[in-house]
Amino acid sequence: MVYSFLVAGFGLVVLLLSGDFLLRGAISVSKKLGISKLIVGLTIVAFGTSAPELLISIRAVLDGVSGLAIGNVVGSNIANVLLVIGLPASAAGLRLVGKETQKPYLIMLAASILFISISFSGVINLTSGLILFFGFCCVLMYTVVTANKKTSNLEMNVEETRQDPTTKTITAIFMISLGLVGLPLGTHIFVDSAIEISQGFGVSEALIGLTLVAVGTSLPELATMIMATFRRESDLAIGNIIGSNVFNLLAIMGISSFFGNITVPSEFLTFDLWCMLFSSLLLAPMIFGWYGISRIGGVLLVLLYAFYLSFVVSAGM
Repeated sequence: MVYSFLVAGFGLVVLLLSGDFLLRGAISVSKKLGISKLIVGLTIVAFGTSAPELLISIRAVLDGVSGLAIGNVVGSNIANVLLVIGLPASAAGLRLVGKETQKPYLIMLAASILFISISFSGVINLTSGLILFFGFCCVLMYTVVTANKKTSNLEMNVEETRQDPTTKTITAIFMISLGLVGLPLGTHIFVDSAIEISQGFGVSEALIGLTLVAVGTSLPELATMIMATFRRESDLAIGNIIGSNVFNLLAIMGISSFFGNITVPSEFLTFDLWCMLFSSLLLAPMIFGWYGISRIGGVLLVLLYAFYLSFVVSAGM
């Protein structure tokens, strides 16, 4: 069992590093080709940061453990709000200085409601997946048309990857190649180990997706959020979290359903999906009224996540 955890950790590291290589290399090439920063952020950055979740979900569906796929997405969205935002806020507090995140936040709520509504059919099939993916395409088109350099949710990530102007084309291509090789390799290692762990403990793949997989794939967002907090760029960081949650629900679940039906566990319909929606609603006062969150508020978010984890683990065991 310890071996499975070690292998899963290794697979996750390969996934995260490969995603970073692909992201940095692709952005470097796009800069040399003169592609706009906004388009790069909405496409390459979005794919690069969410590639681990996407490939894990697709692989899970192909392996017939679709509970792992939906658990990954729902658990990641809950972790993004309660843990990824809560931890930095508990250390230094968060302060929003603009209103750029308000419309993306409403889009995230709409995506959550759409996803929950579809989930109540009991299965996310090809038709449902097409609806979700069409919704993602609409969001993407809306953002391209209305966003500008200041309001791009992914501005910070793009800026961070542009700090090294000396990156050569050959180096960028090499990084892309490493990413393209490492992503499927890391996915294979991580998913196989996650399945072994679930079988070893006698728990469902959905529970592993809600906990181990969800927290693991949220680590990049957590690292970005921590850096942004100390750089006083909370607006951009929270915008990235919102964008990631929208991508998870619409794009990842939509694309994953193309490879097979995704069965929605009954406990998701009565508890986990509502926890996801509730955690999203907790951001409303922060975005529309308080324009920030205090350290106490951050601690409360982390405590809520700890309570959620303890509940799902105890219920799953």
